Amino acid sequence: MSERIGPGGTVGILGAGQLGRMLAIAAARMGLKARLYAPEADPPAADVAPVIRGDWDDADALRRFAASVDVVTLEFENVPVAAVETLAPLVSVRPGARALAVAQDRLDEKQFLNAAGVGTAGFAPVDDADSLRAALAALGLPAILKTRRMGYDGKGQARIDRPDQAEAALAAMDGQPAILEAVALFAREISVVAARGADGGFAAYDPAENIHRGGILRRSAAPAAIDAETAARAQGIARAILDALDYVGVMGVELFHMPDGRLLANEIAPRVHNTGHWTIEACAVDQFAQHVRAVCLWPLGDPARHADAVMENLIGDEALGWARIAAEPGAALHLYGKAEARPGRKMGHVTRLSPLGKG
Repeated sequence: MSERIGPGGTVGILGAGQLGRMLAIAAARMGLKARLYAPEADPPAADVAPVIRGDWDDADALRRFAASVDVVTLEFENVPVAAVETLAPLVSVRPGARALAVAQDRLDEKQFLNAAGVGTAGFAPVDDADSLRAALAALGLPAILKTRRMGYDGKGQARIDRPDQAEAALAAMDGQPAILEAVALFAREISVVAARGADGGFAAYDPAENIHRGGILRRSAAPAAIDAETAARAQGIARAILDALDYVGVMGVELFHMPDGRLLANEIAPRVHNTGHWTIEACAVDQFAQHVRAVCLWPLGDPARHADAVMENLIGDEALGWARIAAEPGAALHLYGKAEARPGRKMGHVTRLSPLGKG
């Protein structure tokens, strides 16, 4: 299980969305095969690699999947931990169940980060009206109430600016365990996409500066508008997190850069990350190839940029402008093969490069 997986080997990927699609493409570039596992019919990655369809709790299907691949990784953080635990005795799973478990629960995630010496905005668990009142008294306003599990792209959360909004915010959680987080009045949002090998080797891409709208990433620009010392601190935080998890693979670490210079961790994602898509055009070894390298026990690649980059997500109907974008000089268009352009759905992205230092 610990031997390097060379060309001709097969990488198993849990999940078959756009990240699985791009991981499969990266594996193919490296002479590797990819096979994906997902419960959905006709997912985006099915266009580029075979998909074994099965439910996450189908132990027989998971065992068949394990027998058909040389290593297993994942494309999104909401793969049930139990599925990974079913696979782990049969085939190496990188990253493993611990990273998933931490990332799937916002309270566990914040507590893990603090224990690893990484600062966060204030937070408190919320299970009912009494604990919400206590959390609001401790943290003050404004604050954001979030479900502890399964929220993404702005889903499962409600902002509280005034005391009279608390009851509605709690009702929006629909009885699920929640966490109240103090609003961080940051100067900018940045992220570090970093990789760690099984031997402890580490490689981090330059921090990107991100703009979100409605909880959905709109734009990532690399490099972020921060000085070299802040960039090094951000990469150091990423390394501390990956080391604490004994992590193998690529992870996205989202940070708030505060006006006083502090860096507070917002969340971690144990997978390749939307804010690292710019690496496809701007780096010799992009985040997807880097992840495949790490989980297959190859040497990590050089994360250096050869250009500045701006990546913009194409949300919903924005992807219908593909012909115009395709005609734009210098625009690198990526479409994810999704049949229906629903509001708020990531349909693709476009990256534009500029010379180093002139972005």
